[in-house]
Amino acid sequence: QVQLVESGGGSVQPGGSLRLSCAASGSIFSILAMGWYRQAPGKQRELVATITSEGGTNYADSVKGRFTISRDNAKNTVYRQMNSLKPEDPAVYYCYAYCLTIARVASNYWGQGTQVTVSS
Repeated sequence: QVQLVESGGGSVQPGGSLRLSCAASGSIFSILAMGWYRQAPGKQRELVATITSEGGTNYADSVKGRFTISRDNAKNTVYRQMNSLKPEDPAVYYCYAYCLTIARVASNYWGQGTQVTVSS
């Protein structure tokens, strides 16, 4: 099994910044991709950003230029730097990892979710 542990959420004022991290552990052979989704109340879960093992990134249009995803492959950890936070950014942010386990089974795994609040 694979476990993802998120940290770094919280509350900031509009225009503020937060940095989230997500560490994967367990029966990991390799992590093919990691990233973040978010879900606001009453809305569907949406992609925020992803990063492949080679460092290729993809961002939702709504966060381009404000959010930066990065990854430390040696630590099996993904980071997300969120700048210029807006009132529409509050949500529960979920980390995910698309992993190949030691048993050579590829699956998606999810973190527990981290609340991000933006308010003045």
